[in-house]
Amino acid sequence: MTGPQPNPQILAITPYVAGESRVVGANRVVKLSSNEGAFGPPPGAQAAFRQAAAEMHRYPDGDSRELRRAIGKRFGLDPARIVCGTGSDELIQHICHIWGGPGADILMSMHGFTMYQISGTYSGARVIKVPERNLTADVDALLAAVTPATKILFIANPNNPTGSLLAPAELARLRAGLPAHVLLVVDAAYAEYVTEPDYDAGAGLVARTDNTLMLRTFSKIFGMGGMRVGWAYGTREMIDLINRVRGVFNLTIASQAAAVAALAEPGWVEKGVAHNTEWRARLAAALEKAGIKVWPSHGNFLLADFATPERARGADAFLRGRGIIVRPMGGYDLPACLRITVGTAEECTLVADALETFMAAEAARADG
Repeated sequence: MTGPQPNPQILAITPYVAGESRVVGANRVVKLSSNEGAFGPPPGAQAAFRQAAAEMHRYPDGDSRELRRAIGKRFGLDPARIVCGTGSDELIQHICHIWGGPGADILMSMHGFTMYQISGTYSGARVIKVPERNLTADVDALLAAVTPATKILFIANPNNPTGSLLAPAELARLRAGLPAHVLLVVDAAYAEYVTEPDYDAGAGLVARTDNTLMLRTFSKIFGMGGMRVGWAYGTREMIDLINRVRGVFNLTIASQAAAVAALAEPGWVEKGVAHNTEWRARLAAALEKAGIKVWPSHGNFLLADFATPERARGADAFLRGRGIIVRPMGGYDLPACLRITVGTAEECTLVADALETFMAAEAARADG
């Protein structure tokens, strides 16, 4: 290259690949690749979005005051300890730059969310992936990986793409075992889908410590991935630091208005949780009956294990031939797996029937 030279760590980053949305030649596409909410955005959020069109010439509230108040009211949190971002992704990047950077180590579990690695590497830090146990974060292994250079530990709970969950006692043990200077970031993007009665998305741990940060999003159960709204909850000092570097007008008028309305939609979360709990179990049972291993999941998706990369690729191609898009997991070092979003009842039935047909053909070919 003869032009401007990039910082060397940029060349080590593999760009994030989002879930696909189109299949060439398909009359209808069933998209189950991005863990989007099964029912789309709440009606109130859609109405608020349309109403915001008249104000698009105005700059938005740079502090997202009304949205932070609405989040605080909904979850019983202090709005002054909340910061909003363009999805959790923006906040993850700021976290890595504020507390990571050159000379720092950032820890994550082996199959954790890819953006931790991308943002950490971008900051100049060294990102270390720690082996898991049965596709679940291993607290002992994470603690053993800590060195004086460790500055941040990211843990998604539930984890994407494995669906695994750390119990509150394990999460507390992880925090207690970390040195005080290590920031524990609990990413609870799928918190609403968890049905365990003792589950803590991270707010309790944040309240009891001064070195824990919780991340949340509107992209999943609230069906607002296209609006890019995420938020973090931590100490006032942490929130102040993030506010110093985030975009001045990072959330649009429309995204703020839609998020406030989504929080106020009566029964929306309850409806989504009930549907997901029922159809996650039904889809898992159908896949297992067809001979596909399904890893336990606490999110709005399933990790289907086809035993070999070849079979997983074959299943993916078979589904695409029917206009059904799921997510291959080779990028997460799980080449034998496909991640399948729990969609509507019709969509779950379609993907279950298709995979049953695929596995039956595989069995017949093996016998023949």
